[in-house]
Amino acid sequence: MTDTSAPTNLPTPVQIEAIPLDPQGDTDAPANWVRWAILILSVATAGSGWMAWSTQKKVLSLEQELVRRQQDSQSQATEARVLARQAQEASREATARTTLLETRIAEVALQRSQVEDLIKTLSLSRDENLVADIEAGLRVASQQATLTGSAEPLITAMQSADDRLARARQPRLDNIRRALAKDLDRVRATRVADTASLTIRLDEAARLVDEVPLLNQPEVVMAPAAKAETAAPKPNGAAATNTKSAGKGKTAASQAASATPAADNTPGWGSHMLDWTKGAAQTFWNETRGLIRLTRINRPEGMLISPDQGFFLRENIKLRLLNARLALLSRQNAVALADLQNIQATVPRYFDLQSRKTQLLQSMLNDVAAQSQQTTVPRPDDTLAALAAVSGGR
Repeated sequence: MTDTSAPTNLPTPVQIEAIPLDPQGDTDAPANWVRWAILILSVATAGSGWMAWSTQKKVLSLEQELVRRQQDSQSQATEARVLARQAQEASREATARTTLLETRIAEVALQRSQVEDLIKTLSLSRDENLVADIEAGLRVASQQATLTGSAEPLITAMQSADDRLARARQPRLDNIRRALAKDLDRVRATRVADTASLTIRLDEAARLVDEVPLLNQPEVVMAPAAKAETAAPKPNGAAATNTKSAGKGKTAASQAASATPAADNTPGWGSHMLDWTKGAAQTFWNETRGLIRLTRINRPEGMLISPDQGFFLRENIKLRLLNARLALLSRQNAVALADLQNIQATVPRYFDLQSRKTQLLQSMLNDVAAQSQQTTVPRPDDTLAALAAVSGGR
């Protein structure tokens, strides 16, 4: 039999109860909240990400749509500009065509009027045709004479008209012949300016402007005594020492003395020395007198002009000469005369009037101004009046 009873002296074992861990207790509660929070946060993150992706997709689609619409609007604007340009070109073409049509209509109307005048002219009698033809020829010749500045076209037309009237032998045309003879004498007696020669003179004057000396830069003029010595004959070659230095004078004098005959050695040497002394003294006096030059200045502005101003003054005169030339060619004699008078007033103010070139320039300007004042070709007014009287009395 087994003894199941424990000895009395052994310690009694302590019963320790195990405390069960409650998963639903205090430790699991925060973990559950964290899980739920993480889950909610994940869902929110996923939702926000989906919304962001969706929003971004919509934004991209909107941007693409905006870009497409902008491109469409740009293309439409380009097309609109092209169409506007085409419309402008079409409008210009239409305007040009309209102008051309109007011009052609005017030409047709003019041609029609000319044809009507021609038909009317052809319906006139022989004398009336002759009168009308002479009148038209005289008017054309008068215009040609006015344009060319020559009376030859008008004289030729009047002579031809007189010959035709003489061949007609009509008594009622005698008044026209008398008026024609009077106008012909008046045209022949009229002096007309020769434009070609005047333009040539103006070109020569323009070339001469560069050579004319200014008032503050006069040409070097020899003294009267020096001119007399230069012009006077110098015997035995001794007078050549008058225009040279003293050393050269001595050499020339010694050469002249050696060139004299031996028989007249003593008197010739003394006379040569006397001539040399006079020549040297005269040369010294001329050189000394040339150091000081007194000039009367009536217009001080001409002496105060600088070289640059002188250059521009010459160029201004050239331009005025060119303007006068163009005015003469265009039959504007008043304009040409005004420019020439301005130049004539400028030359004495700034240029040396003692210079021969200045005098030549003034002479050219005076000649051109005098010839440009000549009257133009007169009109055959008496003849035209007689022709009109005959035409009106038919």
